[in-house]
Amino acid sequence: MADKKHIVVTLLVFAAILVVVTLSARSFQKMNEMPPEFRGKGVTEVRMLSYYLPGLKGTPGDTEIFILKGERPGASMMVLGGTHPNEPASHMAATVLMENASVSEGCIYVITRANRSGFTHNDPTEGYPQQYSIPLPDGSKRVFRFGSRATNPTHQWPDPDIYIHESGQALSGAETRNLNRAYPGKSDGTLTEMVAYAIVQLINQEKVDISIDLHEASPEYPVIDAIVAHDRAFEVAAIAMLELDMEGLSFNLEPSPSNLRGLSHREWGDSTDTIALLMESANAIQGRLRGKTDEALIVTAKDPIYVKAYKLGRLYVDYPEAGHPMEERVGRHITAIGAIINAYNMLEKGKYLRAENLPQYNDLQTKGLGSYLISADS
Repeated sequence: MADKKHIVVTLLVFAAILVVVTLSARSFQKMNEMPPEFRGKGVTEVRMLSYYLPGLKGTPGDTEIFILKGERPGASMMVLGGTHPNEPASHMAATVLMENASVSEGCIYVITRANRSGFTHNDPTEGYPQQYSIPLPDGSKRVFRFGSRATNPTHQWPDPDIYIHESGQALSGAETRNLNRAYPGKSDGTLTEMVAYAIVQLINQEKVDISIDLHEASPEYPVIDAIVAHDRAFEVAAIAMLELDMEGLSFNLEPSPSNLRGLSHREWGDSTDTIALLMESANAIQGRLRGKTDEALIVTAKDPIYVKAYKLGRLYVDYPEAGHPMEERVGRHITAIGAIINAYNMLEKGKYLRAENLPQYNDLQTKGLGSYLISADS
């Protein structure tokens, strides 16, 4: 009888393990299936990043570049979203830009999933959801992936104990999978270094005049609601901030530290001729003080814990009960991109960038983010 009972228990345990493995496999497969991207009317061409580094072709690091080219030649801009896939407004702002903007003079290169590998996993110990959705006016919704800050370890492993950047800077080993610590990259390096190298090649080969890396930061992080500018980008950023201030949008202007290596705003500016900038918005789901972690926190950013923390003076950004919803964060990014274009056009003579149909900050707040996303049924 005891042996029979032991067999039954063993079979039940085996069945439970099988269920867990099956569910895990389905979850893993789901994360590797990217939601579709929809080309905006202003997109004139789509290339893969491997165009600039053939060794990336067929790897999890290869990703789409959406090109919006005007009929008249002019200045060029690159906008990167999804460098850190757990900073959703960066990916969303690049997506809204690509699906709405059109260019009459010059060219804009938009990468919505800069670290595509990072979108194929997330950080389960943080309790993060794997996706979030945005409702559209027709009653449907668009689903987007919520990923991890770093390249998927199944695509790049093992991490070293200490990550030594080519400059000699030493960081935690896991930072070897952080795209924004990998620039200027290596053509024969890790997957993350290869992605970084290909992006720098894009800038150099296309002679990109302005390059912007979109990010988000936790409310307790000092560099927030900010534009971080390389030395040569400071004048453009300062003029853009004056325009933004007149529109009621306050930004901090931060210099790119020369002693922190591997970051886009530093390495792009040092290794290319581009005007290199990075922007940060307020993202509660990254914070350490956050309350319930779910899809609603990603989209609405309503969090009573952060409201209390702000009242106690523990944050670097104000935190109203309405939170900092996605419309606000995306609106700040896109409006700042428009202001940077205007500032560049004011300073440069003879070569301009003209972009139309950039959603305005107030319109995003009034109409909602879904009004500026393409429906899957359209």
